[in-house]
Order: sequence, then structure tokens, then C-alpha cells
Amino acid sequence: MTASSLFLTAIPEADALLARDGNALLLGMVLDQQVPMEKAFAGPAVIAERMGGTLDVAAIAAADPEQFGAMCSTPPAIHRFPGSMAGRVQQVCRQLVADYSGDAENLWGTASSGAELKKRIAALPGFGEQKASIFVALLGKQYGVTPAGWREAAGAYGEDGSRISVADVTDPESLAQVRAAKKAAKAAAKAAKTG
Repeated sequence: MTASSLFLTAIPEADALLARDGNALLLGMVLDQQVPMEKAFAGPAVIAERMGGTLDVAAIAAADPEQFGAMCSTPPAIHRFPGSMAGRVQQVCRQLVADYSGDAENLWGTASSGAELKKRIAALPGFGEQKASIFVALLGKQYGVTPAGWREAAGAYGEDGSRISVADVTDPESLAQVRAAKKAAKAAAKAAKTG
């Protein structure tokens, strides 16, 4: 399953790669921490370009960690922390090769329920409860991956009409709404700590 189009990077070529390649979408989610969403989800296109135009999960998994880390660190780096995130990308690619024949679509294409899908995602390096819930929501809302119970597995992120995560970003307006919701949530959390 793929998406007809995505609006996650504001770079047409990078968004097109995410829409047609489940591995790219998953690796974008891996990179989605401590950097703007657009930077994270553009990372797979940068990696693909630097690897000769193809995002090859098996090649990433087998790459020399130092060489792959250096490639990811070359300006413009794929992430604010390119070395550690290069390692995380390689770990996820190794798990995809070992467990899903190198294809993220096998991870979700064979999940019998939303709960199983979330469990599989949460088992990947770098995915905790919240990130797994968000990715389930992104798959369901924009990628057509809707096993029974996917909205429940995604929690609040799966709610129809929500504007709280990357799963809800479809255009500049929804991006602004998600940013505003995240800013409000951070302010509320900060107020709760100090109050």
C-alpha cells in the first residue's frame, strides 16, 4: 500500500518518495525526533540520492557504520545528530532485512490487527509507545493501512479530524494547526511542571 501523495517535507521529490516507498516513510519516522518534521522526512531522499538514487535497505543494513555515518553527516546532514541517527537508521534497516525481507510494507501488510501493527512498530529500534501510535495513525490516515482496530491502537492520534501529529499533516494549513497544537501541549506540560 502507498499514498497517492503526501505533504510532509514541502519538497516534491522527497514527498513523492515517501508516498511510493514504505521504507522511506518508516525511515522518515525514525528520524522524526529533535528536528523539524520536514527535515526528518526529507532524510530518506537525501540518503537515497547519496546512495546512487535508490533507497536500498539491504545496502544500508550492510554498510560500514563509519562510512554510512560519514555519508549521513556530510552537509547538509540528515539530522541534527547525524552520527547517532545514522546508527539508528542502520539498526532499523537490519531489523527490516532480518524480519521483513527488507520491506517495511511486509511489516504492516501482514499485521492482522491494529494492536499487532503497533506491537511490531514499537519493537523497532527508536520506537516507543507514543512514536508507534503516531506511525500507526500515519499509516492509517494517509497510507491506507487500516487493519481492524488501527484507530484504537493509535489512540488520540488516530481520531478522525485531529490535528496533533505528523499523521494529520496534509497541506500547509494542517501543518500550522499541528504546530500550534504541539506548542500548546508543550506550554501546558511546562506549566504543569512549574505549577
